[in-house]
Amino acid sequence: MNDATVPELISVDEFFETANAIINQVGKVIVGQNLVVRQVLMCIISGGHALLEGVPGLGKTMLIRTLSDVLDLKFSRIQFTPDLMPADIVGTNIMEEREDGRRYFRFEAGPVFANLVLADEINRATPKTQSAMLEAMQEKTVTVANERYTLDAPFFVLATQNPLEMEGTYPLPEAQLDRFLFKIDVLFPSSDELVEILGRTTGASVPSAQTAANGQQIIAMGELARQVPIASHISDYIARLVVATHPERDASSDLVRQYVRYGASPRGGQALVLGAKVNALLENRYNVAFDDVYAVAHASLRHRLMLNFEGQAEGITPDQIITDLLAHVPVDV
Repeated sequence: MNDATVPELISVDEFFETANAIINQVGKVIVGQNLVVRQVLMCIISGGHALLEGVPGLGKTMLIRTLSDVLDLKFSRIQFTPDLMPADIVGTNIMEEREDGRRYFRFEAGPVFANLVLADEINRATPKTQSAMLEAMQEKTVTVANERYTLDAPFFVLATQNPLEMEGTYPLPEAQLDRFLFKIDVLFPSSDELVEILGRTTGASVPSAQTAANGQQIIAMGELARQVPIASHISDYIARLVVATHPERDASSDLVRQYVRYGASPRGGQALVLGAKVNALLENRYNVAFDDVYAVAHASLRHRLMLNFEGQAEGITPDQIITDLLAHVPVDV
């Protein structure tokens, strides 16, 4: 596979206009879920992956399909099931015969060779199969029979999982969860939104979205986001916030010490920085503010906090811990 050519850097205004055009087109199909759409777009622009968690029927799969249309990206869906094998994801070598009778192996690429990969109900596959995604998510490459294949850019994995039906599921290991830039909670719509959903989905016409950007523009938006300046005192705050998620550190809060077994990794800090930079651009600013960090803190850290037995028994959620940390960790020292 050939790497996509990175276009010239776009301006802040172009970034803002393109992002709003994407959000508006998605909104023609998806009712509400504005924060979910925004956070998924943040992941895509940042070059990261997103894990969407919500009960069935909330439009997670439809959202991802709509994004692939709006962004004019090669889309692939992988339905994770207990009998799914790693070769079903990455591909395999197939023996073929030439006209002269000589045999050779030809690599048949799997569905992971796409720009936007929907890993539907990712926690229903075995850990062995889930691990087949790790190299692709981290290195943007796939290794089959000692041959390494590079995935086309841009490349994103948007995975879904259902928090209710735990029978026959295999919870994602911490190492794999850490590969997701954001974990996004998809909540049930309001009454007004539900009325609109019913009207759109049961009428004679089916809503559709138009293309608003392509892969090259997404890459350019990501390049611009990485160049957004972030002041040293905000970087220091992010570092202290991540350190405070660990119960053995002096900076941690009482809630962390009581209910958290292990805190966020350095990838949590990276997610906070990248997410804050993209959020600033979505607000048409070319500098990171504390509000940008607050806006992405829960999505960046909720899947990186491991609760202890007491926390699980008392029904404490990672979001409660993060909210407490945001109030506990001072913005300056």
